[in-house]
Amino acid sequence: MKLETQKFGIYIHWPYCLSKCPYCDFFSKVRKDVSQSEIIEEYISDLDFYHNLTEHKKVTSIFFGGGTPSLIEPKNIERIINHIKSKWNYADDIEISLEANPNTQTPSLFSDLKSAGINRLSLGVQALNDDDLKFLGRTHDTKQALNSIEQVLKTFDNHSFDLIYARPNQQLKNWETELNQATNFGFKHLSLYQLTIEEGTPFHKQGLITLNEDDALAMYNFTNEFLAKYGYEQYEVSNYALNGFESKHNQLYWQGDDYLGIGKSAHGRIRHDRKIYATTHRKKLEELTQVERAEELIIMGLRLRTGIDKDAFKNICGLEFDDFINKRNLTKLIEQDLIIDTKENIRLHDFALLNKIIEELCT
Repeated sequence: MKLETQKFGIYIHWPYCLSKCPYCDFFSKVRKDVSQSEIIEEYISDLDFYHNLTEHKKVTSIFFGGGTPSLIEPKNIERIINHIKSKWNYADDIEISLEANPNTQTPSLFSDLKSAGINRLSLGVQALNDDDLKFLGRTHDTKQALNSIEQVLKTFDNHSFDLIYARPNQQLKNWETELNQATNFGFKHLSLYQLTIEEGTPFHKQGLITLNEDDALAMYNFTNEFLAKYGYEQYEVSNYALNGFESKHNQLYWQGDDYLGIGKSAHGRIRHDRKIYATTHRKKLEELTQVERAEELIIMGLRLRTGIDKDAFKNICGLEFDDFINKRNLTKLIEQDLIIDTKENIRLHDFALLNKIIEELCT
């Protein structure tokens, strides 16, 4: 089994937020008094540990996520980036992304982040009206969002913008208004997520009911058609980009390439000494079986418009794709015109039945 990959990313997880959104099921804590220097030292220590296992790889992307990583002082962002670059070889066109919220903006935040080495900024707005921002638990208002949008567009050449739709009682005409605004801003990348109620979240505990499936599907289909008119290609189930501005880092996850996860609750996938490892706890490797990794590759890979490259699948997990999946169910899915299957690749016609198709292929 060939264990080298051409792409390698590093994810840095900052788990702290100013407030907890009621839909969020990511690991995060509401804290304002953390010692950043201590946490950064932990990051540096973990990076050094994993460097011994990955020093032959070339870093193609770094991603600061959370939580709210725009709370990290830019000088600490710069320190982490410089440390990574001092330890690993890195691509000339390395993508270095950071997620930011409008409620953390200071007059010089975005310019300071750019000076620190960030070259791609992802702005978590989530809604473009005050009522829905309040409903979603966001602590910024529309005015703050628009100001942050202006500053991001002014400061960065590569940028992304997040919205959540299919909110309870949301009307298609209102969503169209927000999409119009989003496309007029001129962001190079859009991440548009349907609101889901995850177990354990405040929304789940409240018994919140989301938009009904038919209306949510109509909104989803409208979104795809609308954005295509403006040149945004849907390259993943929830992500749209102008040509050449797809997220390099997120594609590592979906394509099955290696990446490190640094920070509490961060996870990674690396291959070392002809074995496949998950990194889910600090400085601890959990070996994955070929079958476990194969299932992950199907779950993630079918989210992409381009689907799963069968040669890459074998290269990553060591199993032949056509031998691994449920052939009888695959035949049925092809006959139902839900899947396009070739010698080189397998992909979906559309993503409406994504979860069902994954289940049937892996059964």
